Amino acid sequence: MRPNLRAAAKVAVVATVLVGVIYAGVAAAIDAVAARRVLWEVDQRLSSRLSVVSSLPDPLSSKTIPDDVGTDGAAVFVWWVSPAGVTTALTVGAPPLPHSALDGISTPVSIPVHDGPAFRFTAIQFRGGMLFAAQDLAGPSHIDRVLLLGELLLVPVLLVGVFGGVLTIGTRAAAPAESARRRLQELTADASHELRTPLTVIEAEIELARSGPPDAAADREALDHVARESRRLKSIVEDLLWLARFDAEPARPQSRRLDVGAAARSGASRFDAVASARGVTLVADVHPAWIEAPPEWIDRLIGTLVDNACRYAPAGGTVRVSTAARGSRTVLCVEDDGPGIPEDQRPLLFDRFHRASDVPGGAGLGLAIADSVVRSTAGRWRVDASPLGGALFEVAWRRGAPPATTTAAQVETHVPTPTVGA
Repeated sequence: MRPNLRAAAKVAVVATVLVGVIYAGVAAAIDAVAARRVLWEVDQRLSSRLSVVSSLPDPLSSKTIPDDVGTDGAAVFVWWVSPAGVTTALTVGAPPLPHSALDGISTPVSIPVHDGPAFRFTAIQFRGGMLFAAQDLAGPSHIDRVLLLGELLLVPVLLVGVFGGVLTIGTRAAAPAESARRRLQELTADASHELRTPLTVIEAEIELARSGPPDAAADREALDHVARESRRLKSIVEDLLWLARFDAEPARPQSRRLDVGAAARSGASRFDAVASARGVTLVADVHPAWIEAPPEWIDRLIGTLVDNACRYAPAGGTVRVSTAARGSRTVLCVEDDGPGIPEDQRPLLFDRFHRASDVPGGAGLGLAIADSVVRSTAGRWRVDASPLGGALFEVAWRRGAPPATTTAAQVETHVPTPTVGA
């Protein structure tokens, strides 16, 4: 069982037991109140019947006093017990008065009648003797049984519903934490692997240099390898720190009205030397397009995408950076004529330390950083095949209004200016 499901199941069991105990207590209280209410109504009916009988001119002359049949179908029976102890039934069909009732009743009481169902009895003094009234409690007892049965039938439905509901809510509530835990484990494992590689190379180069005789050329070559791997190590650590600060949700940098076209032109120009060294033609086809975002984040995004495209473009290939305002959206697009990205790899592109190919030079954190920037600036990705033949990365934001001080030169159509890096 998964840890989050196991924890949710424990919470669900505790909640179910707690609800069951509360339900039992509430049901018992309701039953007690309902039973007292029913008996009170019966007592009121008996008292009313005795009052009616005692007010008759000659209630003892015959047994023709009609039965008082209520809505529950139970008749009220009346008896007269003379001062000499002689019992006379004043209601047709009345059962024999039980001897326990003859001992005197000061308050209403329930008494079985000849091993049959219980009757509710009450009595008043009348002409020196006692006038008794009683009603069969079969009807109220039946009501109590129906109520208890309904409560018992509701118990499994309620408990299963509570368990299922708490389990579902608990599982869904724990899912983000479990996902974060798994991602942290994966990140730790991947980071350890990526950091181990340059450290291993550095250690090997140092040991090799120390084990052999002094040789200026060999030592310089070893130092070059150490310097290269140190730069790689520094880059990985800086990217990890950037992501860690980003995940910790620090104070968001101040957003400003930003021309993505100008930022893309500036970002592309920084990679002229990189493109030239790799024999890649870098084309900037940019137009003024405005958004509201932190400039340093957008600069990091553009740099990541352009660097990624230059790395995958072949010698003699092309990388194109373009911006445009399309309707209500501002669009940044970076594409190349490299090997492209298989469709089955595209959903994993922005995972940390995931690399879509074996091309050296990256640790798989650049696109994760780019994705963090895009999501935090309310942008939308489109990853597709480029008309150039390679990969296309496109980001679209809600279009912002240009500043009121924008000059005509800033809003005129920009003619594409290729920057040849060969």
